[in-house]
Amino acid sequence: MAHAKHHDYHLVNPSPWPFVGSMSAFLFAVGAITWMHKIAWGPLVFGVGVLGILYTMLMWWWTVITEAEHGDHTPVVQMHHRYGMIMFIASEVMFFVAWFWAYFDVALFPNEAHEFARTELTGGVWPPKGIETLDPWHLPLLNTLILLTSGTTVTWAHHALISGDKQGVKQGLWCTIILGLLFTTCQAYEYAHAGFDFSGHIYGATFFMATGFHGFHVIIGTIFLAVCLYRAYLDQFTLRHHLGFEFAAWYWHFVDVVWLFLFACIYVWGAGAHAG
Repeated sequence: MAHAKHHDYHLVNPSPWPFVGSMSAFLFAVGAITWMHKIAWGPLVFGVGVLGILYTMLMWWWTVITEAEHGDHTPVVQMHHRYGMIMFIASEVMFFVAWFWAYFDVALFPNEAHEFARTELTGGVWPPKGIETLDPWHLPLLNTLILLTSGTTVTWAHHALISGDKQGVKQGLWCTIILGLLFTTCQAYEYAHAGFDFSGHIYGATFFMATGFHGFHVIIGTIFLAVCLYRAYLDQFTLRHHLGFEFAAWYWHFVDVVWLFLFACIYVWGAGAHAG
């Protein structure tokens, strides 16, 4: 009775994952640096670091799921989880702000007088001379429709969960995951057939960093939703306890919104600037 809980907070048990994760990140960094310096054991250390990070992510998130199943996520804890997820998405927004900033800084001022090297690289125009941009009204438009449709299917799954329709949750998640995989496949095809590459010019660097970083988020979001689908089959979500699903839906909608900006600014506006 002396150790009885008289508060709404969750005091987590001692965990090895912060230490294991930090050591794995250290090995990841050391491996990456030594690999870049062409040291023979660099790739091995890098690989060990990557595996350690992935294992830490898997076990740490599984621990959080276990805590939720044991009833440790009280309404107060859930509220703080929501704050944490909002701040995480806000930090991701700032990542994309950096890519958009880099793109527009050079796109709007390709012949900036103080940037002599920029003028040489771009020829004073945007997109740079010799760059054949992608037609936004073919595969990029198709990918936009795919991703927007996936936003509706994940919303369908969410509403099905709230209304107690367990079959609808599974169907909505299956549709969203399939659409996410289809988007990634189309983007891979687009990259393989692009008339420019990453290196050698600022257009390819900004294009592939912005759209590729988004594509990475789509892959992460698809995995997130796949875990939710697995948990749905285990009947782990209830009307009052489904934070994992809620956060997956938030993340997926965030990915949708970012793509709309990418499509409008980089594909449509970029092609229009080229035509002009």
